[in-house]
Amino acid sequence: MSATNFSNCLSEDVDALAGALYTWCAERNIKLRSQQGLSIASIAIDLYHAGHQTQDALLVALHERELH
Repeated sequence: MSATNFSNCLSEDVDALAGALYTWCAERNIKLRSQQGLSIASIAIDLYHAGHQTQDALLVALHERELH
């Protein structure tokens, strides 16, 4: 994989995680730099590593996790 392709993949990963995190926190009026925001970020990263690798998939997984 070239450096450009790696950079593009990394950028897409960050965009998916950030987008899901920003949306989740905005829906709940949670500040990103609060303890709750940091906890959600950690959970989102874990969900990403578990296979939820798009913003939509992450949001669905976060919503499902909230219901349990």
